[in-house]
Amino acid sequence: MEDDKQHQLDADAAQLQRLGYAQQLLRDMGGFSNFAVSFSIISILTGAVTLYGHGLRFGGPFVMTAGWPLVAVMTLTVAASLAQLASSFPTAGALYHWSAMLGGPRVGFFTAWLNTIGQFAITAGIDYGLAEFLADMLGLSRERGHVLPLYAAILLSHAVLNHVGVRAVALLNNLSAWYHVAGVAVVIGALVAFAPRQDAAFLLTRFTSESNVYTYGFLIGLLQAQWTFTGYDASAHVSEETMDPTRNAPWGIFLSVAVSAVVGYALLVGVTLAIGNLPTAAAAPNPFLYVLRESLGPALGGALVWITIGAMWFCGLSSVTSNSRMLFAFARDGGLPGSAHLARVSPRFRSPHVAIWVSVVAAFGVAIWSGAYAAMVALSTLALYASYALPIWVGWRARRNGTWSRRGPWDLGRFSPLVNGVALGWCAVVMVLFVLPPHQLAGYTFVGVLALLIVYWQASQRHTFLGPKVTLLAPAQSGRVPGSEIC
Repeated sequence: MEDDKQHQLDADAAQLQRLGYAQQLLRDMGGFSNFAVSFSIISILTGAVTLYGHGLRFGGPFVMTAGWPLVAVMTLTVAASLAQLASSFPTAGALYHWSAMLGGPRVGFFTAWLNTIGQFAITAGIDYGLAEFLADMLGLSRERGHVLPLYAAILLSHAVLNHVGVRAVALLNNLSAWYHVAGVAVVIGALVAFAPRQDAAFLLTRFTSESNVYTYGFLIGLLQAQWTFTGYDASAHVSEETMDPTRNAPWGIFLSVAVSAVVGYALLVGVTLAIGNLPTAAAAPNPFLYVLRESLGPALGGALVWITIGAMWFCGLSSVTSNSRMLFAFARDGGLPGSAHLARVSPRFRSPHVAIWVSVVAAFGVAIWSGAYAAMVALSTLALYASYALPIWVGWRARRNGTWSRRGPWDLGRFSPLVNGVALGWCAVVMVLFVLPPHQLAGYTFVGVLALLIVYWQASQRHTFLGPKVTLLAPAQSGRVPGSEIC
């Protein structure tokens, strides 16, 4: 058994070497651990819960019943498109590397920055949402003066664990996956056993307290599901820490979305059927907490919320792991200010410790900037889906022109153009929906960030940034010297 493991480790290290990098990070994750990272970041007990009120206010029960499966199916096409890329190019840079290898340094540069900004924002959204839930449960107000210290403490716990405990984080991610499934089962079980329930027809109720036009409210309410289905690229970002990543990383991406879709739907149906008075629940400061306490009583309902809070903490831990690996990989190729420092690996813990601390500091900065939870989640959704679309687009183009001819064992085959096309169409829909009111701040910020990146690229990086060490493009396209391409 040990010989087989060592043989696999050697093969994985050799594969990474062919992609231009030495094995620096500790490679100790199996297939389940890889899946668990993305499943924990998706975290149906985080996104679906912290934005439950958003969905309820804008679209009512119908946005849970119809909106969630719609978003899930569309997201599966994005996940499948990314999975086939992860199977061919299993590196920590993931989306950024795929874009640069198949589309050149410029596409890689913008993909990397959009993914990095999106990950800063998603970590902020996860941990700030957790801090708000903690404030509610501790009897504190949601004033920023009370929430920000809790938020800082949560970020600190995630940074310390990621810095000193690579193996511990992997074990906690495994635990997190089971914790999420068990937590959902406990919540649903309690609601079925003890809560009064609405008739099934209640799930089709169209309600909105935030829009004069229901269709508009329904579409804006989809943010609840769409933000939940983000971060699953984490399985690709930990490729260099995963054994047999050409198989395990793509399955981690795809299955994390598929399993979350099914389990999350069961959770939303259970909670929604337990609503007593819909307008009162929608008007509550924390509708999820309100529904559980009203339907199950303060003691049992409160206990279930504490279970949910534990899942949120696990989610934030995984988010910092993914964020720091992206930052590390981008810095390793010289794409960031202070890259030499950000690309450092702790000799004792074999973790990208500088990138970890920069990730949590940046996440704290996002919370200070936004001033509103919805702005954080909308910005993270916009930036991440833009970073998903770019590698899918250049991958589709590279398949057509024959640049990308050698693919990994996880591949969509002849269905690839269709799946890629649907995925790109859905990414475009996401980019339009979540800049509309009330998410203008996220839209303005996203446009401002793009403008700054264009200026930064034109003024500086286009002259110096070459992207990953290996590319599938000809030297004239990639800007590299001959001899750095693989075919």
